[in-house]
Amino acid sequence: MAESGESKLKLYSYWRSSCSQRVRIALNLKGLDYEYIPVNLLKGEQKNPDFLKLNPLGHVPALVDGEIVIADSFAILMYLEEKYPQHPLLPSDLQKKALNHQASNVVCSNIQPHQNLAVLNFIKEKVGPDEVIPWVQSHINKGFAALEKLLKDCAGKYATGDEVSMADLFIEPQILGAIKLFNIDMTQFPLLSRLHEAYSELPAFQNAMPENQPDAPPSSVTS
Repeated sequence: MAESGESKLKLYSYWRSSCSQRVRIALNLKGLDYEYIPVNLLKGEQKNPDFLKLNPLGHVPALVDGEIVIADSFAILMYLEEKYPQHPLLPSDLQKKALNHQASNVVCSNIQPHQNLAVLNFIKEKVGPDEVIPWVQSHINKGFAALEKLLKDCAGKYATGDEVSMADLFIEPQILGAIKLFNIDMTQFPLLSRLHEAYSELPAFQNAMPENQPDAPPSSVTS
């Protein structure tokens, strides 16, 4: 967690949440100091009345900046981008900016919601436990295929050029989850695989990794 002259932010997060990881990367890139407040989703702490005051949906992440409370990772990132302009996440070029929004939304609207804990529990209960992984895999594969096509003519070292931008913050946590949780064969997606390697060299991304969070269980380091 990097230092800054700003008053300390509070991030309500869960170590394995890809949505929380997006925000952790942004905070690191912008050099913002923050207090990490863990919310254990498996224990149902997101349903506690105090947390529901921050986010009535009971989802992480939530960010508190003084009197301001923002829930939803996309809203948080846009807030951080406007209030803390250092290391901008969105390019000034309108076409690239729109591309970042589009790539980010492929993840946050068309992939990640299908693997939410509540969705997976519903499928497990109503359809059957054997259908959970195929369900997620189908949505990840479809979304990753779309990203490969969307980014093929604009990717540089990173998703939309040679500078880290908002799309990268959405893509990398999703790749990690695809590999570690859902056994996705990344050889189908050479561009995304190359990006994944590039992110591994960036401290802001590595410090935001699930296993590097204070609420990560010891076993996660070797998992």
